[in-house]
Amino acid sequence: MSEIITNNKTECGRAMEALRGVIDPEIGLNIVDLGLVYQIDFDEETNEIFLAMTLTTQFCPMGESIRDSAESVMQDAFPGYRVHIHVIFDPPWTSERISQEGREFLNQ
Repeated sequence: MSEIITNNKTECGRAMEALRGVIDPEIGLNIVDLGLVYQIDFDEETNEIFLAMTLTTQFCPMGESIRDSAESVMQDAFPGYRVHIHVIFDPPWTSERISQEGREFLNQ
């Protein structure tokens, strides 16, 4: 799995655990193990979280649902914070980003 960029390792770990609850319904694997999460930054002064993520393709039919689910679990995990999710496609996602656990789940 690729390293997540963050300005707060402790809170990032908490966020990643919450995001494991977001499943890509077409693949059946969570977005963390798929490697869709690129960056999570926390602004403690303004109580905001900035999350950059991607999808397996730009044309993913479940993209909006996945994004909305990610926002929802982050709001639940960090009440009182405003969550900003940016879906980006640069760098593009590749299967190399899938974690070892994800590969085992997918039998790769």
